[in-house]
Amino acid sequence: MTITLSEPPQANYKEAHRSIWTKLRRAARRKPLGAVGALIILAFIFVAAFAPLLAPHDPFLIDSNNLLASPNWNNWMGTDEYGRDIMSRLIFGARVSIFVGLMAVGIGSTSGALLGLVSGYFGGTVDYLIQRVMDTLMAFPTLILALAMVAVLGPSIQNVIIALAIVKLPNACRVVRATTLSVRERPYIVAARNLGLSNARIVLVHILPNCLAPFIILATAGLGAAILSEASLSFLGLGTPPPEPSWGAMLSGKTQRYMMEAPWLAIAPGLAITLVVFGFNFLGDAMRDLLDPHQREG
Repeated sequence: MTITLSEPPQANYKEAHRSIWTKLRRAARRKPLGAVGALIILAFIFVAAFAPLLAPHDPFLIDSNNLLASPNWNNWMGTDEYGRDIMSRLIFGARVSIFVGLMAVGIGSTSGALLGLVSGYFGGTVDYLIQRVMDTLMAFPTLILALAMVAVLGPSIQNVIIALAIVKLPNACRVVRATTLSVRERPYIVAARNLGLSNARIVLVHILPNCLAPFIILATAGLGAAILSEASLSFLGLGTPPPEPSWGAMLSGKTQRYMMEAPWLAIAPGLAITLVVFGFNFLGDAMRDLLDPHQREG
């Protein structure tokens, strides 16, 4: 009798861990800009997560003796018109921007993907009604629709998330619907239907996995746009209400009046918005090339 000794679980874990890192290194070599984008995003997430530890000052502290101070050893990025430390407000502002972006894209893209699955799989009247609603939402420019909704609901972080989530619905719905339409007629779906499997099982087990790649690509690319939209709403006074730190709000109000004599008021939040949007765009492009089979073939 032959006795076969299996590898211990720890060895299997190490092998899987090594395989993951190997795949990540290969992806980074293939798409260096995507790797740079991922590092930028991780850096901002780290800053947002540990903001209370990283911020050198209280972001809400008003110092009337230190108004519009230029960058110095105590205030590395200077102070604003109220004497508040810009670096501290920038660090805490990362929390608002990343939280709003993740929540808006998570809620909007997930809801749109579910609607796309239902619309593409069932077709008929259900498909017609859902797509006409999506057509109505897509008829309005993204920022105009978000502006109108926030103006009706009132400026707050929750209302900004709701507005941006609704704006994200149509794109996710259309992309997932198109994928569902191409998958539902494949032989194994027809066979599953003939075997009497429920619609829920067919959608969740056989169709949904085929929609994950385009969904991930769309969500990653949409995060940068969501953060930029939140900054735009805050810049117009319809986003995060003061005195809560927000990158868009840091560029609005009296900042425009003092921009010539105190350019550091606009440089810091402007660079932060630019970097995080570039980071998500780079990562989204890389994930599209890595996950899309048509791109891989090209």
